[in-house]
This record gives sequence, structure tokens and C-alpha cells, in this order.
Amino acid sequence: MPLIRGHSYEYDLVVIGGGSGGLAASKEAAAHGKKVALLDFVAPTPQGTTWGLGGTCVNVGCIPKKLMHHASLIGQDIEDAQFFGWQTKDGQPLSSNMKHDWTTLVNYVQNNIKSSNFGYRNALRDNKVKYVNALGSLVDAHTIKLKHKNGKEETMTSNHFLIATGERPKYPEGVEGALENAITSDDIFSLPYNPGKTLVIGASYVALECAGFLKGIGNDVTVMVRSIVLRGFDRQCSELVRSYLEDVEKVRFIDTSVPKKIVRLDGVDQPKPGKLAVTYANVASGEEKTEEFNTVLFAIGRSPCTDQIGLEAAGVVKDKSGYIPVVNEQTNVPNIYAVGDILAGKPQLTPVAIEAGVLLARRLYQKGADVQCDYLNVPTTVFTPLEYGCCGYTEEAATAEFGEENIDVYHQFFAPTEWRLNYYDRPRKPLNVCYVKVIPKEERLLGFHYVGPNAGEVTQFVGIPLKLKATKADLDALIGIHPTNAELFTTLTVTKRSGKDPTQQGCCG
Repeated sequence: MPLIRGHSYEYDLVVIGGGSGGLAASKEAAAHGKKVALLDFVAPTPQGTTWGLGGTCVNVGCIPKKLMHHASLIGQDIEDAQFFGWQTKDGQPLSSNMKHDWTTLVNYVQNNIKSSNFGYRNALRDNKVKYVNALGSLVDAHTIKLKHKNGKEETMTSNHFLIATGERPKYPEGVEGALENAITSDDIFSLPYNPGKTLVIGASYVALECAGFLKGIGNDVTVMVRSIVLRGFDRQCSELVRSYLEDVEKVRFIDTSVPKKIVRLDGVDQPKPGKLAVTYANVASGEEKTEEFNTVLFAIGRSPCTDQIGLEAAGVVKDKSGYIPVVNEQTNVPNIYAVGDILAGKPQLTPVAIEAGVLLARRLYQKGADVQCDYLNVPTTVFTPLEYGCCGYTEEAATAEFGEENIDVYHQFFAPTEWRLNYYDRPRKPLNVCYVKVIPKEERLLGFHYVGPNAGEVTQFVGIPLKLKATKADLDALIGIHPTNAELFTTLTVTKRSGKDPTQQGCCG
């Protein structure tokens, strides 16, 4: 008698990885009546940190990062409050009575995360997805071996597999004491003590975001940069983010340098920041220096979690860095798919993984579904103290592809209305450090860039005009909401080619 599922395997779909993409795909497949299992296993960090179901975003990424970033912004708002009439009952500025408690923040952040972990498990159960907390390793294209925490092993068979294992932070090779004495973003959000004087090594968005919120809650923070900040983003906007961190927030930068050795100067058994001697070298001169910090945080990039899940046994091809080439999420093995940060050459963002996972499940299991994930013109935001949101081409990429003579760059520096109220009394928030830029070619819009408050909210819907091939004239015809920062995109008249002053000259016409 033929099976109802049309195959002889135990499951229609087994998902390897319980992050955003894997969760979304598993629930969508189950909603179409398929028998689905989801495997999730988190290897502890070198410092012993681990977490529950939900992947990087909810546990050690977007969600705790945004909460801690918001904590630092609250501190800034309290400093500004006196200029808006707020003070203590005895007439003192609110900031005079303020201190930050790291433990309180971490406890609330972790409670939020644990609530999400619980919610994800319930959602899988409600959707009839079998959840297995075990390490899965493919044996062949239709079989996977599970190893549970208690050492028990078993196998599952499935018609389709979906790999959604994500990435983990890198540690540098050849740096003495790095694994033993340093942490990464996998550790910072549950650290049981304030990290104190912190050295952040790296120039990625993760590095600058961590540096920003640590400085914002009152810590002494230094960032060590090998080459440039925010590689892959628009260079001008990236440097504006760095300048604000350095000049306004007073984050110190050590340029063109790499760590050589991290030595612990005290014991390791106390729940408090330690004393670490960090020796580093200038990459140009070779000159070495040693400084003391309480915490060292590496944010030098991430590696795909594809080396322990049996891809070779199943015949799945990886590139030299461990990422998986796909065509419409399908690997070179027809019944094995992949989504999320492990894909070669695709945006490494939570909403991208979710969209790809849902659409893949529909194409596999919903009759007539054929919509593919659109990986182009995906908006994103860097949550540094001065936020940066963008979508589409950078100025460098547009110039390289179309030629400088064939594009225009409309731009303007500005100060949010809220900043102007206290500018003369409190120049910590200087005028004209925020920035907007659009890049059209023959009027068609290619790129949007925004550096300023609430960048995520400003940038979210920018992908629509880019996908619909809107023009600069369309943007000019849009009536803005006043007074907002986003309305500046509707009134841009100064191009870089013109050489005119792009600073904000006034308001309301």
C-alpha cells in the first residue's frame, strides 16, 4: 500500500538549526500538513555560555543588542531631560542622581530571552513540529544521526533536509590567551558582572554596536581596528558613525593594530571584571605595546556552523570558507536545502532567513507556490549611538558599476529638531553630524543612506521604491511628515557634483 506522504521516510522535513530561518520554515511546512522535526543544539562558548531555542537573533544577537542599545539611549535622554524641564524634586538635573546597574539590565534582558525560548517551544508544539535538543549529523542524503546530551544516539530519515545552523563568532588564530581570557558577543549579554574597562577588537557592526552601548552605560571603551570600520557599508557613512563614537561618545580607537597576547593578571573565580594585560602590534611598523583592561571582547567576524553536521557524508558542497552555495535555497544535493547566514553571498540578516525559510516551505509543499526570496535591496541598520540605516548601492559600488559620471549623489547634513533645543547649553549633540544621501542613475534610485536617530524606523520601507524602480522625481513629489528626520529625503537638492554646501540651513521652508 503506498504511503500517504508519497515516500518511505519517517519525516517529510527535518530542519537542522533552531534559529529564525529554521523555526519559520518548520512551522510553515507543518501548516501544510507535513511531518516535521527540528533539531537544535548550542555548543557552549569557550567561557561556558549557552542558551535556549531561538538561534542567534533572540539569544545573543539582535534582540539583546537592541535592548542594551536602548538602555544606553535612555541614559542620554536623562542627560538631556533638564533642557526639557525635567529635574529631581529638589531641583537638580536628573543626571546628577543617576547611575547604571549592569546586573539589573542583564537580568531583565535574560528574562526577556527566556520568555522567547519558552514561546518558541510552545509554538513548535502547537504546530505539531517535533523539537529535539540534540546535535544532528547527516549520514547520507536522507539520514541523520542524533547525539543527545546524555550520549544517547539515534537516527532519523527524511525526504527533505533544511540546513539552518547559522554562524558563531570567530576567535583569532595565534593570539596567546584569546580563548581562555576573552569573550565574544555570545557572552556579553549574559555576563554576570559589568565588563568595566573594555577592549573591543574588530571593526564590524557587532564590534561598534557593543562598543557603543558599553560606552553609553558609562564604561571606558577602546576599539582596536586592523583596517577600516564597517567594511562593505558606504565609506562616508561608516566614517560618520566612527567619528561620532570617537569625537562625541569619546570611544578611543587604536588603528592599524592587532592583538598578540592576552595575559590574566588575577584569578578567575570571582564574578567581577578581571585584570588583563593585552599586548598588541601595529600592522605597519610592527611596534608592540601592552595595556591593561578588565574585559576583552572579540568581534572580528563570524564563521558558518557547517563543519560538524555531516555535509561531506551527504555530498553537500561548501566553499572554502564553509558557506553553502545554493540556487533558490537548494544545494547541489536536490533534497537538501539551506537558509540563513550559512548561504554563500547572501545577506546575513534575520528577516532574510525568515522570508527565505517560509517561501521555501511553500514552494515545497503548497501547490502552485513559486515565489522566490528576493535578496536584493534589503534594508538594514547598524545600532551604534549614531545609528546608520541603508538600502541598495553604496556610493563606491554605484561608482564602480556605473561610472562616476553616470550617477548623482544628493546629500544633506542635519540636526534633529530635538537636538537643537539644548545645543547651546549642551554641545554634546553637535549640529550637522547626522546625514542623508540618495544615489540615482538617470533619475532611477539606486541607494538610500541615513545616519541619525531611529535609523531602523526611517529605513524600513526604503526597499519598496528601490524594488519598484522609483525615481528621484518620485521622491521629490512625496510630501514629508514635519518635523521628522525622514522628510529630508523628500527635499534633497544639493549634489556632490555641484560643490554646494550640504549643511542644513533652516527649517519649515
